[in-house]
Order: sequence, then structure tokens, then C-alpha cells
Amino acid sequence: MSSNSTRRFTNTAVLSVQTEDATRVVGSDDLDDALEGTYQRVGLRRGLLERLAGIRERRWWADGVTFVDGAAMAGAKAISESGVDPASIGLMVNTSVSRRYLEPSTAVAVHHALGLPRSCQNFDVTNACLGFVNGMELAAAMIDSGMVEHALIVNGEDSRPVQERTIERLNHPDTGSKDVLAQFATLTLGSGAVAMVLGRADQHPEGHRLVGSASRAGSEHHELCIGDNDEMRTDLKGLLDAGLELSEELWVDAAGTFDWGRGMDRYVVHQVSKVHTKAMCDRFSIDSSLVPTTFPTRGNLGPASVPFTLAGEQDSLVDGDRVLLMGIGSGLNASCLEIAW
Repeated sequence: MSSNSTRRFTNTAVLSVQTEDATRVVGSDDLDDALEGTYQRVGLRRGLLERLAGIRERRWWADGVTFVDGAAMAGAKAISESGVDPASIGLMVNTSVSRRYLEPSTAVAVHHALGLPRSCQNFDVTNACLGFVNGMELAAAMIDSGMVEHALIVNGEDSRPVQERTIERLNHPDTGSKDVLAQFATLTLGSGAVAMVLGRADQHPEGHRLVGSASRAGSEHHELCIGDNDEMRTDLKGLLDAGLELSEELWVDAAGTFDWGRGMDRYVVHQVSKVHTKAMCDRFSIDSSLVPTTFPTRGNLGPASVPFTLAGEQDSLVDGDRVLLMGIGSGLNASCLEIAW
């Protein structure tokens, strides 16, 4: 692997990671009810989401609460938990796929909601479901280089608008079974928010050090999953197969630098479905008991899913545990990032 695809971090630590749950629970049976007529007409059975994806429910934000609000609430929790003075945060990166406007950035709305100082640089980093991990890498590079002392990475996702439009579209009398399956992944999405504070490890011995990361690009697959605020269409099998192949290339090439195949205490995998999780465990001979899951009750939270799942595990982790964040993002891109807890 080229040096540009693998990197080690020297002085960056995770100081806190906190979530904000959307409050409206939407069961897969609720979506089945909404699509009952379409299922009957095209010959599909109820229970498709839970049977194939293992997703029982996901969440939507309450009326009047936006994904920006969620990101800001998670950010406030993370800052409070870290004990860091907001005035010392020199970077805030928003990594949400969800966005209302093309411009300005979503980051400016979160920055304003949090009351961060004018000296805090802020911008969006979007890379499908890998955005948060990429934000962590970018922040670590800036902390290691001395550009900033503390960084805040935030993410808020809102699946409700695209799911409501998808249900409306799939209930059109011209819809066929192929349309339902092509837009199936849209119905697996969930809403939620997460934030993480990073800082200099030499100033925060209580933190959890970032060890290193590796990435691989398979951009020839950039049309396997395409989405906007109205619709997302996915080649489910093609995306799974290509993502596993790309991840295996990364895994094999990174083996010369990192021993991720053994000695890890937790594998935090991007949460897509039970099929995806099992396929990842089988391909890399990972003990499934070391792979926590949030997709059954939260769905696919996009770039929030990896840090959201990590946040749920932090109370069970102890000093010295090795944690590997693993993600695949539409495009395709694959990344792994190790944290020494």
C-alpha cells in the first residue's frame, strides 16, 4: 500500500463521544403498513425490512427538531463531557450527509447554535457513510501538526424527508417490484446525531489515543448507490460485493503495518444490516461477539453510525482495549481507524 493510503497519528486522543437520539420511534411494521397496497400489488410480503435487513425500527426527529439541532445538542454534550473550554476549540467539522442547502455549509449553523468562538474554523466534510471517520483523520492531522489544540466533529442525520417521499413514490400505481427493491435501502435509514471532541494526547492523558488508519478507493463503483434529498437508488448486491472486495484489499495491504486481524477488543463496523455485518465478520474471520450492533433499533445512521455505536460501547471498554472503526462509503471508499482505549 502506498504511504498516502496508510497513516499513523502521533499526538491525538478522543476526549469524549456523545449522542443525541431522535425521539420518534418508527417501526418497520409502520412502513409495512404504509406500503401494504404496493406490496400486495407487486407480490412482495410484509416484513421485508426486518426479515432481510434485521431492522425492527428506526427513529425520526420530533416535529420542529432538525438534524442541525441534533448535531448541536450532541456537540454540547461532547464538549461538556470533555471538560474542554469551548474557547480552545480551533476546528469544528460537520460530516452530515443530510443538508438543507447547497450553501452555506451546514457547519455554520451548528457552529452558531453551539456559540463557538470566531477563531474556530468550521466546514463540512461529506463522503457518504465515511464522513465522520474522515473528519477524525483530518482533525488528527491538524492536531498532530500543531494547527489546533482541540477539534469537534459533529454529525446529524434526518431520514424522514427522503423516506416520506419514497413511500409516496412507491405507492404510485406504476411502481413495480424492481422499484421497491432498488429503493429498499432508503427505508433502512435512521435519524440521530453524534459528536466527538479530540485533543492533544500529551495534554490529555485521560484520552484515548488514535493509533492509525488506512483507506482504499474503488471509485469505479460510484454509480452503485446514488441519492439526493428526494430519492436513493441502490444496487444492493453489487454494493455489498464491491464493498467487501475493496475492504479485503485494504485489509490485506494494511497487514504490513497494522495487525488488525488479531488482538482487537472491539470491531465497530458501519451499521447497514444483518447481512452486511455477517458478511464482514465472515470475510475477515472476526468474532461476531466483538461486533456491537445498533442497526436493529436505529437503522443505518449513515456517517453517524460508527461513532454512535462506539458511544454505546464506551462504558464497557477499559484502558488498553484496542478498538477498530471500520466503514464503507458509497463511491466506493473503505477506511479503518484504530483507537487505543
